[in-house]
Amino acid sequence: MASRRPDSFDGLGYRGRDDPLYGASYPVRSAGGPAELQHHHWVTSPPDIPGSRNLHHTDRTPQLEEPLGGPGGPAAAWEAPQPGGPPAEQLNRFAGFGIGLVSLFTENVLAHPCIVFRRQCQVNFHGGCYHLTPFTAVAVMYSISKAQGVKSQWKGMGSTFIVHGITLGAEGVISEFTPLPRELPHRWSLKQLAGHLLLKGLTAVVALPFYCASLIETVQSEIVRDESSCGLLDCVREGLTRVLGVGAPHSRRLLPLTSLLLPAALHAMLRYAISSAVQRAALWLHQRARPPRHDPPAAAPPANPLDAYFPELAAAWAGCLVADVVLFPLETALHRLALQGTRTIIDATDGVAAGGGPLVLPVNTQYDGFSDCLHAIRRKEGAAGFYRGAGALAAQYALHGALLAAARTLLRLLLLDARAR
Repeated sequence: MASRRPDSFDGLGYRGRDDPLYGASYPVRSAGGPAELQHHHWVTSPPDIPGSRNLHHTDRTPQLEEPLGGPGGPAAAWEAPQPGGPPAEQLNRFAGFGIGLVSLFTENVLAHPCIVFRRQCQVNFHGGCYHLTPFTAVAVMYSISKAQGVKSQWKGMGSTFIVHGITLGAEGVISEFTPLPRELPHRWSLKQLAGHLLLKGLTAVVALPFYCASLIETVQSEIVRDESSCGLLDCVREGLTRVLGVGAPHSRRLLPLTSLLLPAALHAMLRYAISSAVQRAALWLHQRARPPRHDPPAAAPPANPLDAYFPELAAAWAGCLVADVVLFPLETALHRLALQGTRTIIDATDGVAAGGGPLVLPVNTQYDGFSDCLHAIRRKEGAAGFYRGAGALAAQYALHGALLAAARTLLRLLLLDARAR
């Protein structure tokens, strides 16, 4: 049977012969390059997973640093068959997907015990130790896991995934039914930026009741937890009951969700703005610090795929770190207000009792609102009270950065070994 595909079908997309881009080599995408060179590109590798590259629909994964117009074009150097080894395109996919998967797994799974202990420190105003260094934080985390089991360090992890899913879904729905842009173009205006930040704030408002329910599951002590009533969708049920005002009665100190809307939206917008600004600045500095190539196009060696993907992951890591450190006081106040009146019992963050049994403490704050919470923390606990549990945050990002560097080194060795065959 004769093939019905047109001659101009190249497997990635169809372009007619009258298209001016047909038969021409594609320009290489470089960070900080002009936006005009990034039209009519095809996203081929690696897959855009969370924690990996944030590719737009007009972006092309950088695969070669050879200037446009070199002999054979950029695609010829990577798509040419290599005898005795896998093609460079396959190695490129493997490298990008591997290092992105390591970043995703570390951020959402391995670092979860640090998130649990950090939140417990933030809401425990009775604690005598503020855990401003990772050494004291890790010691108490070890004592709690030894007394209650390793499982206690990963409590509430399922609900955090559900909150992430609700956040992504709400952002997509709001952007579809409103003119608020979900992604910013390369050349954005102040109106587009304001609409994009407003979308982040509205998304945080929609996910707020479920975030509060997930926060309770994260800091609740395993000693008082009822295993028979623990389910994967409990945070959804608890979030809906708090919105509708039904279910088990809470304390009269429970604040309405309307008093938490402004702090939650402000925290979400500021965190996104700070992390994005730091990420762009880090990528710009990395691009400026790279030495210029003086080799002719024919002699320019192909770029290492890890050198193309790792700078963006490192920049995202730095952006999230700066945003979490700057907004740590705001997050502390938000978590205390969200837990007030919920009859939550947490682990004592000062360690175990002298008799060997673990201590638990109730969260019995009496704040009137966001401003009263900030003034009360500063008056009773000092400026350091806003940074309770900062040592756990340092341990979280140190673990994330170390595993990213180890994954980069391992994948580099694997790529060199595969190309040497």
